[in-house]
Formats: sequence, C-alpha cells, structure tokens
Amino acid sequence: MKRYIVLLRGINVGGKNKVSMPELKKQFEVNGFQDVITYINSGNIIFSSDNTDEETLKKECEALILNKFQLNVPVAIIPAVELLDALDHAPDWWGADEESKHNAIFVIPPVTADEVFKEVGESKPEYEAVDSYGRVIFWSAPVKTFSRTRWSKIVGSSVYDSITIRNSNTVKKILQLL
Repeated sequence: MKRYIVLLRGINVGGKNKVSMPELKKQFEVNGFQDVITYINSGNIIFSSDNTDEETLKKECEALILNKFQLNVPVAIIPAVELLDALDHAPDWWGADEESKHNAIFVIPPVTADEVFKEVGESKPEYEAVDSYGRVIFWSAPVKTFSRTRWSKIVGSSVYDSITIRNSNTVKKILQLL
C-alpha cells in the first residue's frame, strides 16, 4: 500500500468552490481510499491506496469531487516518497527567514516545472529566490518587497491553472501527518 498526497486547487477561497473537509474525508473513505487524513480547508488530503497508477488515482479523485460537490477542480497527486524526496532537496533558504513568504508551487501534470519557469521568466534575485526539484518549485520572497517579485505575477500567467500553491508551514505539517 502506497501513501499519497492530494492537493486540490482553488477550493474554499473567498467563499467560492466550497468543500467540507469532513465530508471530503468521508467520500474518500467511501470510495475505497484508506488511512484518509485531511488538513485545513485548502484541500490537502493524505491517503493510502493499492493503486499505484497516478493518472488513474487523479481521475478517481477528480470524479469523486465532481460527483459529490459538483466542482471540476484541478488535482495534484504526489506520492509521499516523492514529496519527502523533494523536501530533502529544498534549498536552505526556503522556510528560513521569518520576514519572508515561503511557498511551494506544485506543478500539475502534464505541465512541467520547466514550462512554468519558461512562462514566468527569470526570477528577480534582489527580491526573490526560486529553485525546484521534481514537480515542486520552492519560492521565497521578503514580505516587504513581495509585490515586486516576478513570481508573484504567476497568478495571471497561462500556467496558473496548472499549479497549486501551499506555504511552507502547510507543507511541513503535511509531512508531519505522513
């Protein structure tokens, strides 16, 4: 049995795309997923499954959400071992400075991290630090100059629908829950 993390994109934001986490957990369990844990309202689910085909699992998760909540939301699914590996390779600066925002940008296939970098463009080293490992892009920027960063403009980019973002505290908590 393999552990996975599912990150839902764009739920429970500004009163839109409302999803009850207790109900979501119940639906995952009813649909055969095991050891299901949800964490905060941003749509973080951890579960175990005998199925090792990520694309099939992704489609099952998307169908479950569509059928129960009538929402068609992008889903990032990451094997726990892959997330652990990415975080083992996170840059030293990620999550370190208390005066900065630290985000993990999860790329939802078929888009790749290289495509996201190409679309967003070169970082502005005077305002931000960006690095990646696998499907995870690590990004940090001081709160005072956050609006000057190139990567804060990812929201309006063509790849925005192919990513989901979590702050470093959320990612670290997910690791603890694993």
